[in-house]
Amino acid sequence: MTIYQKKVCLLGDFAVGKTSLIRRFVERRFDDSYLTTVGVAVSRKQITYPDSSLNLLIWDLAGGRDHRQTGYLTGVSGSLIVCDLTRRVTLASYREYTEQLYTINPKAQVVLLANKSDLIDNRSITDEELKTIAGELKAPWLLTSAKNGDDVDRAFILLADMLMGDAG
Repeated sequence: MTIYQKKVCLLGDFAVGKTSLIRRFVERRFDDSYLTTVGVAVSRKQITYPDSSLNLLIWDLAGGRDHRQTGYLTGVSGSLIVCDLTRRVTLASYREYTEQLYTINPKAQVVLLANKSDLIDNRSITDEELKTIAGELKAPWLLTSAKNGDDVDRAFILLADMLMGDAG
């Protein structure tokens, strides 16, 4: 069996749910308390395929478009770029994070996530807006909820499958 290892990162503004998405995927848990990520935290998760496996090294980068984080993007194969469905301002960041990532690795795979889909009454970004920006960035998108787990596994598996397409 062939074992691949890929570095992926989650990018997005402060408090969009990057750490919560990782915790849900890797540890199968959710915590309501908010702790700001300082610098970077790295988690690992193995995904098994019929003839191979993929070790994802998941980098949780501090929120914000701090250009000092570009060093953390070195060697990144793919990214989940996250916005918060309840904060319209976070949608515009998709472009900036994608451009920043492509500057470091033009061949990186990207999946756009619109997190906090469980907060239906507070939603301020429409599916149509997400579809439009995803089309412009030529990236798939998903609605996720770290709180209840909706499409969190699907998001990471989609990125992994895209990376394995590159590996194969």
